Amino acid sequence: MNVKVAEPEYRIGEVAELVGVTTRTIRYYEELGLLGAGAARVKGAHRLYTDEDVARLRELLRLRDLLGLSLEELTSLVETEQARAALRDQWADSDTDRQRAAIVESAIPLVERQLELVRARRRRLDDFADELSGKLATLKKIRRQLS
Repeated sequence: MNVKVAEPEYRIGEVAELVGVTTRTIRYYEELGLLGAGAARVKGAHRLYTDEDVARLRELLRLRDLLGLSLEELTSLVETEQARAALRDQWADSDTDRQRAAIVESAIPLVERQLELVRARRRRLDDFADELSGKLATLKKIRRQLS
């Protein structure tokens, strides 16, 4: 006999507290299509979120903060990751090398797009670090002159 264990569900305020954001942020992420709980919700009903939703929100926030992404860039990154997930599903269902070669060919530009986003962020951080290093060197030079 299979017994289905109910997955915990959280209200929007609980999720906001768990993750450390406002309820408005969660609603906005839903509006952008970054978080899916809003789509399944009946109008006027309470927003209910699963552990999977909470984990997804945490990952979105981690990516946003780690890479300093705008919401537009974050949306693009998520769309690319969803496309890659669909390709992984296709891979599992494929049974020929020809099908798998086509899947790999489709996946390459998606990963390239994600990698370019990360590299662009790194370049900006490197430029900022160089700027700060220059300022620090100037300040140390002035300090030596004043000593």
